Order: sequence, then C-alpha cells, then structure tokens
Amino acid sequence: MKDKIEEIKKEFREKISGVKNLNDVNELKVNYLGKKGAISELTTYLKELPNEEKKDFGKLLNELKTEVSSVIEEKIKSYEELALNEKLKNESIDVTLPGTKIKSGAPHILEKIIEDIEDVFMSMGYDVVDGPEIEEDKYNFEMLNIPKGHPARDAQDTFYLSGDEILLRSQTSPVQIRTMLSKGGKEPVRMICPGKTYRRDDDDATHSHQFVQIEGLLVDKAVSLSDLKGTFEVLAKHLFGSHTEIRLRPSYYQFTEPSVELDISCFKCKGEGCSLCKNTGWITVCGAGIVHPNVLRNCGYDPSIWTGFAFGFGAERLAMLKYGIGDLRVFYQTDLREVDAFDRREQEND
Repeated sequence: MKDKIEEIKKEFREKISGVKNLNDVNELKVNYLGKKGAISELTTYLKELPNEEKKDFGKLLNELKTEVSSVIEEKIKSYEELALNEKLKNESIDVTLPGTKIKSGAPHILEKIIEDIEDVFMSMGYDVVDGPEIEEDKYNFEMLNIPKGHPARDAQDTFYLSGDEILLRSQTSPVQIRTMLSKGGKEPVRMICPGKTYRRDDDDATHSHQFVQIEGLLVDKAVSLSDLKGTFEVLAKHLFGSHTEIRLRPSYYQFTEPSVELDISCFKCKGEGCSLCKNTGWITVCGAGIVHPNVLRNCGYDPSIWTGFAFGFGAERLAMLKYGIGDLRVFYQTDLREVDAFDRREQEND
C-alpha cells in the first residue's frame, strides 16, 4: 500500500508540472481529490488492513492528501491572479479622458413656457385653475355673452359631440365662468387657466385643431384698463426682456367691453421693422379687455360693484415668438431631433 501511495504521489507531481491553465488544475483536483478520485479510492483499503498497519497507512494517506491539496490550491490561486492581472490590463481605464456625457430628460419647450407664465402670475397672487375639456354650450358660449347664431358657434369652428349642447371647449373661458359661479358673486377672482382647446381648423405651420390657450381673469372693485396694461407689461418684460414696450389697440370681443389687442415691440428689430413684425415694429400677442357687464351678471356679480379684466393668448404662439420657431406642428411631433433643437434654442435665449 505504501508503494501505491508513492506511485500516486509521483504520478501527481508529473501531471501538476505539465498543467497549462486553470481548467487543467481543476481537472486534476477532481481526479485526485474528488469523491471518485485516486486518493479517495485509497481510503477503501483501510478496512482490509490489519489494525497495526492502519495507523501508518492513514498517516501516509493524510500526508499525500495534504500535499496534493496544497499544491492544487497554490496553482489555482496563481492562475486566478494571472487571469485577474490580464483582465485589469485589458480593461484599464484612462482617467484623463473626458467623462461620457449622459443625456438627461428636459421639459418640453411648450411645457416650459407654460410653467414660466404660471410662475409669473402666481407671483402676482393669481391661482392656476383647471377645468373640463368636454364642456357644455352654456359655459363655452351662452354665459360668455355669445348668443345663439353667433359665428363662433358655427360647426365649422367648434367640435360638437352631442347635438349642439355638448362640445370640446373652443377656449378656456368656461373655466373662468365656473370659477366666478363658485364664488357666488361675493368674492374677488384672480386666476389663469392654461389648457388644451379645440377648433375646426387646418393643420399648417400656424394653425392646429388642438392648441394650448392661457386665459386670465381678475374680478374686483374699481378695476380698470390701466390694471390690465400693468399686468401685461410685467408678463411681456419677463418673457421678452426688460426693453420690451407694450401698447393697447381697440378691438372687439363678445365677452369684454371695451376690448383691446395687446402688442409688444418687436424684439428682433427693436421696433425698426422686419419680416417678423411685418415692418410695423409691433407684434400682436393676445386679446383682452374689461369683462362685459352681461358676463358678470350671468355669474352672479353686480356690475355696478364689481369690474374686472380678462385676457387670452396661445402658448404655442408665445413659444414660437420667444424661441424663433416657424412651424407650430413641431410642438407635437415625436422626432427627438426637434427636442435637441428646443434645447439649443433655450440655451441661446438663456
């Protein structure tokens, strides 16, 4: 049996000296130390030996097992360290290289200008109010002093859903009506209502059947056009720069009297005349006016006590002006290249 141990020891030393990689070492480990390996098989002979020989044989067997285990573990450690060094060499990182730029999401340019306008008006004490997009005729037209038969009711302009009573709102003015009604004609109102509106219109560079309108309303005592002018001036200077001038021109709307168009001085040519302002030096931004007495009465306010002003403009138009966008349709496209263009325009304006 001693000769058998020496034979296995000699055989192992020859084979371990010829291994070339980690797989070879693991194979030797199985062949000699595994459950069916050469060393494990030697233990089966213990029961066949006389008691006086078992002690010596067990000692020699343990020495063989210890030697084989030690050599194999050393070889495994050596090859694993070699593999790690090779991996580190091949995967080395040059810390002097610039970092990889990870693109992060950013607000849509239209959403950004809406939030910007909301911030301006909230700083002046206005509430931001929302309302239903599927609206009743009485809120969208009748209570706004737009009677039956008015051109704005024409089916070519409005999306009717059920007869002539239920429709997709063509303006966010119904939110103003609902807000005034909720006050019972007893409290002041100071609000803006941004939201989607719908009209039968062609989809082209400057028109869309869906667009975002931002309307505002202030109802209180002794409100005049000068209050409207001052409010609009704050917004215009915030959006287009402190050098921006404003003007009011007479106009006509069913729900305001008097009614005005609000213009800003052309920020591109500084009032000298260019293609953007059609050589007038001015750009029309929105319509506005003093709330019509009939509208106040419809909502429970006594026009002899309460007055107010209202205004409305398209968020897309403001964004097109501010960021030099020539086609309204790009706001609703899913082309990520347009988003990159928005980011560049925003950086240029900042």
